[in-house]
Amino acid sequence: MMTEQDKKLWRQGLQDGLPIGLGYFSVAFTFGLEAVALALPLWAPVLISMTNVTSAGQFAGLSIIAALGSLVELALAQLIINLRYALMSLSLSQKLDKTVRLRDRFLIAFVNTDEVFAVAAGRPGEVGRVYMFGLICAPYFGWALGTLCGACIGDFLPPSLASALGIAIYGMFLAIIIPPAKQNRAVVLAIAIAVALSCLFRWLPLLSGVGSGFVIIICTLVAAAAAAVIFPVKEAAADAD
Repeated sequence: MMTEQDKKLWRQGLQDGLPIGLGYFSVAFTFGLEAVALALPLWAPVLISMTNVTSAGQFAGLSIIAALGSLVELALAQLIINLRYALMSLSLSQKLDKTVRLRDRFLIAFVNTDEVFAVAAGRPGEVGRVYMFGLICAPYFGWALGTLCGACIGDFLPPSLASALGIAIYGMFLAIIIPPAKQNRAVVLAIAIAVALSCLFRWLPLLSGVGSGFVIIICTLVAAAAAAVIFPVKEAAADAD
């Protein structure tokens, strides 16, 4: 049974996660639209959203499914795109207090998205299981419900309106990359290399036959590796004795 302190922490987590859930609803709505536009059955995008909770990974997966890509291609693309979540979960695990048990960590890691991680990491002191469960509640259901609504409405919207709404995902990606690109040349370089490689795979006859999933993998690895080599992160100098 929850104590009054637990209820307060859960409500605080829910309040902190509500803006994330509202934002996820709009993006997931677009995902639902795109999925039904590719002739996926209504239940498929909803099941994908409820078992993945990863925007970039799910949109990349749609393109691979549409191109009839292999399961290996799909799995590798998801691994590369979502690898950052493993690093974020490792970092967040150091901030969790002793009330968080092993099974709780699995549940929290399942919905440990970029925004959830940022909110939890920015909270002063350690965070407990009750607060984290409140925090991930709205993002999870916002993502699932947004997908369901988009998939349901997509069958009734005119094709022109559905296509216009589909542009929202590109706006989301631009909102993600532009702010850090203004402050970090390494990000600009990684974006430029990824765009150039994508164009080569799209327009060169020898490369145009490569599956979209492998294109994502190659562009991600090459761009990230080049930025890491050219702009390595310098370790802080040790304090003088």
